[in-house]
Amino acid sequence: MDLELARLPVLERYKLLIGLVIPRPIAWVSTWSENGVANCAPFSFFNVISEEPPLCIVSFNRRSDGAMKHTLKNIRRTGEFVVNLADEGTANAMHASSAELPESESEFTKTGLTPVPAKMVKHPRIGEAAASLECRVERRIEFGPEREMVIGEILLIHAREGVVDPESRRISEANYRPIGRLFGSRYSTTRQRFNLPGSLPPGELP
Repeated sequence: MDLELARLPVLERYKLLIGLVIPRPIAWVSTWSENGVANCAPFSFFNVISEEPPLCIVSFNRRSDGAMKHTLKNIRRTGEFVVNLADEGTANAMHASSAELPESESEFTKTGLTPVPAKMVKHPRIGEAAASLECRVERRIEFGPEREMVIGEILLIHAREGVVDPESRRISEANYRPIGRLFGSRYSTTRQRFNLPGSLPPGELP
């Protein structure tokens, strides 16, 4: 099957791309709104793209009503944001925070999360997150009215106790259990890990 994306409706392109490029990491972005409401929302068009300088990228579309996402509005206003990383213990709260709430309502309050002051940016981090990346906007790239990408310089990483070895700086496979986005309400864990070359774990496709 050959599918020329220019000939497909946007929704069909979306379903194809998010269904094929999986699992995707999740940027659980936290910000303060202009009126002081703590906001957080997940975005799976996200990744780290460089270590020198340390950069990440998050891609935003519009809300279902066509308005700008609250997260992007807050990033544009302040030039800063926090990317929190969700794990198995925070998965349900992360998914619940994707609901489109009015700007006057806090996803933190709705999902029982704790806003904690960041050290180098003005926005809060999520206290329950496995790790948080404090970011300053390096540049914004607009692709028409429906899509904007934000590249952030990562200034500081906060990690939950036990996630990062203080001497080697290696991440603990035992203490960090991230989840990945698949499509719709489907997610994946990273419980089955393996080295290559070699055999895949039992139950995996060859």
